[in-house]
Amino acid sequence: MEHRLVVCAPSGVPTPLKQKSGHNVRLAHRQIARVPNSGEGGKKVSPKDLRAASQEPEYSNRSASFASVTLNPDFNFWVRVRCKPIPESASPARTAKKLLRKKKNESGANGSAASSPLETGGFEVQKSRSLFFLVSFLATSICYAQQSSPTPVPDSEPIVITGTRIDIPLDQSPASISVVTSQDFEEKQIERVADALREVPGLSVVQSGTAGQLTSVFTRGLRSEHTQVLLDGIPINQGLAGLMNFADFTTDDIDRVEVVRGPQSTLYGPRALAGAIQIFTKRGDGDPTFMFSAEGGSYGTFREVFESEGKIGQLDYSLGLSRVDTDNARPNNQYRLTNAIADIGWSPDTTLRIGSLITYSLADTGNPNTIFDPKPLDNFLTERWLIGPHIDWQPVEWWDHHLIVSYDHERQLNDPNQDGFVGPTRALFERTQVDYQNDLRPTSWLTITSGFFYSRLNAGQERPFILQDFGPQPRFVSDHTEETGVFAQLILMPCENLIFVSGGRFDHFNQFGDVWTWREAASYLIRQTDTTLHASVATGFSPPSSQDKIFGMNFGLEPERDLGWDAGIEQRLWNKRVILGATYFHNDLSNVIGFNGLFDTLNLGKARTQGIECELRARPLDELDLVATYTYLDAEKIGSADISQLPGARLPRRPRHEAYVSASYLWCKKLRTTLSAKWVNAREELNFGGPNFDIEDYSFVNFAAEYEISPHLSVFGRIDNLTNEHYAEVFGFPALGRAAYGGVKLRF
Repeated sequence: MEHRLVVCAPSGVPTPLKQKSGHNVRLAHRQIARVPNSGEGGKKVSPKDLRAASQEPEYSNRSASFASVTLNPDFNFWVRVRCKPIPESASPARTAKKLLRKKKNESGANGSAASSPLETGGFEVQKSRSLFFLVSFLATSICYAQQSSPTPVPDSEPIVITGTRIDIPLDQSPASISVVTSQDFEEKQIERVADALREVPGLSVVQSGTAGQLTSVFTRGLRSEHTQVLLDGIPINQGLAGLMNFADFTTDDIDRVEVVRGPQSTLYGPRALAGAIQIFTKRGDGDPTFMFSAEGGSYGTFREVFESEGKIGQLDYSLGLSRVDTDNARPNNQYRLTNAIADIGWSPDTTLRIGSLITYSLADTGNPNTIFDPKPLDNFLTERWLIGPHIDWQPVEWWDHHLIVSYDHERQLNDPNQDGFVGPTRALFERTQVDYQNDLRPTSWLTITSGFFYSRLNAGQERPFILQDFGPQPRFVSDHTEETGVFAQLILMPCENLIFVSGGRFDHFNQFGDVWTWREAASYLIRQTDTTLHASVATGFSPPSSQDKIFGMNFGLEPERDLGWDAGIEQRLWNKRVILGATYFHNDLSNVIGFNGLFDTLNLGKARTQGIECELRARPLDELDLVATYTYLDAEKIGSADISQLPGARLPRRPRHEAYVSASYLWCKKLRTTLSAKWVNAREELNFGGPNFDIEDYSFVNFAAEYEISPHLSVFGRIDNLTNEHYAEVFGFPALGRAAYGGVKLRF
């Protein structure tokens, strides 16, 4: 049996109890019901009294009582109190029962009910005015307090994964992490992931000339093969060199990119010595949507893109297709790229998703070589594809399972190749990977993440035309590597805003044995000032690549190792409209692969990198977004056994100063304009065996604009290298001059 107490405002018109334009306030522990007693104020009935009478716990579903208040701007509200029937022996209930019986008799005598309802079964009685004025005062106070807030409630804090392999709020991450979203891609008209990474502090993006050429990313001054790149949790560093060539990686169907700086080998194994970059595809949700864009511009450039995402019943999908054709500026510098990416999933219920990631790309690239030794005929044809079935299962609320089984394949044909020595070649790379992770939450303050990893890699190169003038040279070279690893991580939250992370990993390789790595990290969020302090120390490793082993003819090479630590602060101001961050980092690299005096490939080198990363993100107006990042880097070779550089030399192509700024403004809710600039200073180039030589500083400015004609149609345009800067990120490989592009975009 349920009793409901309904109180109406002076308007006297009963309305349903539901939230409309007002606020909803739940008073779960301090509600008071006054039952009229012969015209007097009545007896107070509190949850404590009800609990004592019923002899049931306060939070029991059957005995819990609550009041729900709906506040509207005109303060016309209703209050409803629900409680379990109380035994007749309880004094307050007995009094109420007598009163109800009396009211019933009076109603029968007069032929009408009470003027304002108190409903219990078939009866309604009016609540006293005293409760009305009490709740009215409370409602007025709450409403006034909410209306007096000068700023809107901020959006929920973004969630990141890569720093811990589990969901964690960005403002509590113990890792040094940055996020670039698909909104950034659209506002700045970014077409390749490498260009999106140019704004991230601590990263240096180096492109060997124009679009389609080798594009590398250096994290905190370490080599490109020292950064593990993942796509939806799948490692995708490829090729004989073990690095990630970002030249052909477009932003099609990409939702966001998370960049974690500092050794991450404990979580992601080999290649994560300097950090990890994880790229997430979009997840289809809601009705299917479609987007088509076409553009053209300088240097004979044409680009077409099609994207679609959505959910149909239990099936979700996202799809991206694109085609790029450009001639670039120099002879034999053409670039043709066909790209496809899709993520498909089936979710029979909220606890299980079975899906697969599928990617394919075909790139046809002319390689003009340096301006000092141009090649009129040199072409690379590179085909890559990947399939990655995965299962995400949560059998109970406190236990998650994630399984990924992936296979990727790369085929590269270098024909014609007029290098005068190797000639035309054909290379093949294939890899099978299994990654299992389970997250166990035995208590609210502890999460245990563990799992295993397996990788089988085959790489080879066929060189049928290699010259034999310098002695016998192999016409076919190959490498087979197997890896098995297990890892575990503890995330402890001893108090609400304090997080400790401790992890370890063991990897076994078929060629060079075992590797142990560990990581400790912590963060503390000061709620009163919205300040986050974070720090970490960890070890990392990077195994020798197939290229190191094959061309150095040394299959006994050991992994390169790193001990790195960092400490930083992030301050959020003005209701998170302004975010400031700064981090100091230090890396000690050992076992670096290099050359001795006989040009043997050995573990000889040592290096040290240290510096400061700064970041500012601000939204002073709803229409204006500002970004500024700066990196100071000291990267030095400290070993003497490696003859490629003199001791104390600066590591090549690592700028000492690097800064990025951008401003984006939405005019009249129709026109979006974005201006961005990059400045790079104090670089040196390798002079094998001799002192490094300085290479030019450079800066460039890009401008982009998009105008929305209707919700389904927009036109856009951009100018890259607005000031027509003549520069080269790699010495001898000039970048493009000023270039203009324009196009149209359809959405439906």
